[in-house]
Amino acid sequence: MAVRHRLIERPPADVWRVLEDADRYADWVVGTSDSRPVDSDWPRVGARLEYTVRLGPWTGKGRTTVRRLDPPGWLELEVDSGSLGTARIAIEIRPWGADTLVIVDEHPLRGPGGALHNSVVDAVIQLRHRSMLGRLAEVVENLPAVSRPV
Repeated sequence: MAVRHRLIERPPADVWRVLEDADRYADWVVGTSDSRPVDSDWPRVGARLEYTVRLGPWTGKGRTTVRRLDPPGWLELEVDSGSLGTARIAIEIRPWGADTLVIVDEHPLRGPGGALHNSVVDAVIQLRHRSMLGRLAEVVENLPAVSRPV
């Protein structure tokens, strides 16, 4: 099981603003060089976005579908990476004082990732999540402040 967390020094609404913007996924999802919504109503349940991954000369495409949504506290996605298989990624957003605790839980579902899932795969996912949560924190913490009613 690959579960990782990060404290982001902004309120949950700011984290949610980034998560609900399908065009911003490439800004914080590790390995993704481009993302675009397939459906105009992202992130409703069933809505999809497409992404591109570039590793040197290799380019791959995939699709992410929203499977569970409870704003601003929970977003659960199914990532389809084609021949590599699919994975469930749950993102939980918890208020933590004035800040936000973000918890990411990822599990391979189908294909080679699911069939070969083991502690080594989990270790690699942990490294990816550490980087991804750092990137998410940077994106969120650099958002312009939104005026809030007093």
